Amino acid sequence: MPSLSRGRKLFGAVSASILALAYGEKFSASRFDVLDYVDPLIGTSDGGHVFPGATLPFGMAKAVSDVYNGENQGGFSVDASRIGGFSHLHDDGTGGSPSMGNFPIFPHPNCPDEDLNKCEWLQSDRATKWLKKSPKARPGYFSIDLANGVHAEMTTTNHSALYRFKFNNSSSALSPVILVDLMDLPQSRTNASASVDPSTGRLTGNGTFSPSFGIGSYDAHFCVDFKGAEIRDTGVWTQNRAGTDLKSVSMDPSGTISASSNSAGTFVWFHAPNDDSIMARVGISFMSVDQACHNAETEQPDFDFEATVSAAEDAWRQKLEVISVDADGVSQELQMVFWSGAYRTMISPQDYTGENPLWTSDEPYYDSFYCLWDSYRSIHPLLTLMDPLSQSRMVRSLIETYRHEGFLPDCRMSLCKGYTQGGSNADVVIADAFLKKVVDIDWQMAYEAVVKDAEIEPANWDVEGRGGLRSWKKLGFIPEDDYDPDGTGTHTRSVSRTVEYAYNDFCIAEMAKRMGHPKDHKKYIERASNWKNLLKKDQRSAINGTDTGFVGFLEPRYLNLTWAHHDPIFCSPLIGHESCYLDPNGGPTYEGSSWLYTTYVPQDMASLISNLGGPENFTSRLDLLHEASILDIGDEQAFLPVFQYHYTGRPALSTKRAHYYIPSRFNTSFAGLPGNDDSGAMGSFAVLTMMGLWPVPGQDVYLISAPFFKEVSLRNSITGNVATIRNKNFDPNYKSIYIQSAKRDGKPWSQNWLLHDFFIEGGVLELELGEKESNWGTRTQDLPPSMSHYQ
Repeated sequence: MPSLSRGRKLFGAVSASILALAYGEKFSASRFDVLDYVDPLIGTSDGGHVFPGATLPFGMAKAVSDVYNGENQGGFSVDASRIGGFSHLHDDGTGGSPSMGNFPIFPHPNCPDEDLNKCEWLQSDRATKWLKKSPKARPGYFSIDLANGVHAEMTTTNHSALYRFKFNNSSSALSPVILVDLMDLPQSRTNASASVDPSTGRLTGNGTFSPSFGIGSYDAHFCVDFKGAEIRDTGVWTQNRAGTDLKSVSMDPSGTISASSNSAGTFVWFHAPNDDSIMARVGISFMSVDQACHNAETEQPDFDFEATVSAAEDAWRQKLEVISVDADGVSQELQMVFWSGAYRTMISPQDYTGENPLWTSDEPYYDSFYCLWDSYRSIHPLLTLMDPLSQSRMVRSLIETYRHEGFLPDCRMSLCKGYTQGGSNADVVIADAFLKKVVDIDWQMAYEAVVKDAEIEPANWDVEGRGGLRSWKKLGFIPEDDYDPDGTGTHTRSVSRTVEYAYNDFCIAEMAKRMGHPKDHKKYIERASNWKNLLKKDQRSAINGTDTGFVGFLEPRYLNLTWAHHDPIFCSPLIGHESCYLDPNGGPTYEGSSWLYTTYVPQDMASLISNLGGPENFTSRLDLLHEASILDIGDEQAFLPVFQYHYTGRPALSTKRAHYYIPSRFNTSFAGLPGNDDSGAMGSFAVLTMMGLWPVPGQDVYLISAPFFKEVSLRNSITGNVATIRNKNFDPNYKSIYIQSAKRDGKPWSQNWLLHDFFIEGGVLELELGEKESNWGTRTQDLPPSMSHYQ
């Protein structure tokens, strides 16, 4: 980590310069503003795929400049050199193909020789270099300078974006052209149309597109208004030709121009603006063009850029200021890692309430659960702490999706069903919320939904529910050669789906027990042990031909109960392979090896540890898992193993691992994330780790580690109560990081874990730190809960 100055609540140099450049203000180092510690540009290179543009917390409108021919999954990345447009719908931190980026607008300062056909219209031609070091990002704000002399700024409300284009082009007369392109980033369009009103210059239109990681299609609509210059002319363009005679254009699959890959749209040609700038207000909607216009007119009636930025900043401060830290002595970089992670946790899922054309309901509707397989592990547990009301609305949205579509989603984006990567992990999210007493949820309907996941197989279990339920119920595992006459789906991931199904059923059992369903509890708690059916106790593993000395790994089995041969390190970073993903020829584990999945028994760690040779042997196994590059902390399954030393009575080693990964894999550079952010998963991992309380998702359990700050406080936004974790003998050089003793509200606390009541009721957890591992939290009675008894 670079050497940075230390001091209490210092300003982030990057963020402060952003504000100074954007608004020309001077800032006092004595005033703390949490937004000064948020850098949205972290993760915009090396596959982080972070959305760095302007948005509100969970906002639908997301405005940023889209790079052309680069990693534009989140719109902008520093890895590419040219900008193809500015668009208003995005997802955050996704892997795979680009997402959304619909209806980009693009400003030309002028057309050569005042000839429209000498302007560049196709994205491949118009894409313009951006000036290095020019991007400035802050919550609710983004700006960038283009080589054509355009300085572009943008901000948003929930359903609209506001752009301010300032033109600095002294080489010729200024007569700007601003176009809209009926395109999206993945070029998934199947049809689209647009029109321009010649009297007002209003651009409107819509299109049909496909989701980036799912099935089906969605319609999106836009409405663009301008302010700042008189209209010279209007028209339409297709391919590389433009004209002013027509005022509307359409593209459809039956037309002569391909609807998916070629460009068309409308434009407004302006006289020179008085102050060399033009504002573009873009309303968006999934309902209709009229609603898109209404959204813009209602949310931004005055084209007031500064007021919109200010409102966005206030919204972000309100969300983030439930956490407070005493950062005395903590480096500026670590503070920015922390607050930027908290910020990214609240970019998605996105609030589409009132913008869902699929059904009529008064319930909230959230989208871009992208995907729960990633987000259930850290994003939703952190939201339960930081913003339990939003978490309630998200859970209600999941239940409402079940009510109208028949199954809970495991992944959802762009109003479409996304691909299921493992188990039915909405079950874990719902159980987690239930156990932590999240308010205003129809728990009877929630229970009905999770039980359906466990009992009824959908027609297409690639996008909802679970496949292989016949084998799951009869054999107690998913066979490698599974025969499934009840539904269709990708017959892969037999090992990883087995352990996930087992944990999903455990979560249902927890709900059943507390909701008065004893028969269900018995059934699902028995299924929660099905992981044992794939534990091959004599299976060994070698790395580069050398036996690791560890015996016992989860291995695939066939329908006839015989074992299939599988190398336990296959799908690890040591032996990566394309079949570790959702391809039809995929292997028995998904985005991770059997080494990793063998540790995934959070419901019964006592039994797992016993079956794998006892606490000392399991501790050594975890050491090798982390130290031999068998897991990748850039993939979410690696999160929990960082803290599983708690279960062997070695919580100090969890702290040691946490302090390795942060800062070695998390920093404030453009490449400051170990993998793609997955809608904030990496950010939430950093925040929870640095807070010193790791939640076991789907359980009312927080594993205690020492925070990276002298003190961390969290205010419950419902009860108003404040929970504080305080380090005694705090060492900002992080040599004294091991808990020697603990007190909760002045009384000794020996357990190495906490319940959620600490955050509901408030109080103080005081941790005395030292340089060496102690006996704190090591006794059997101090270990986290487990289905079986520790031996």
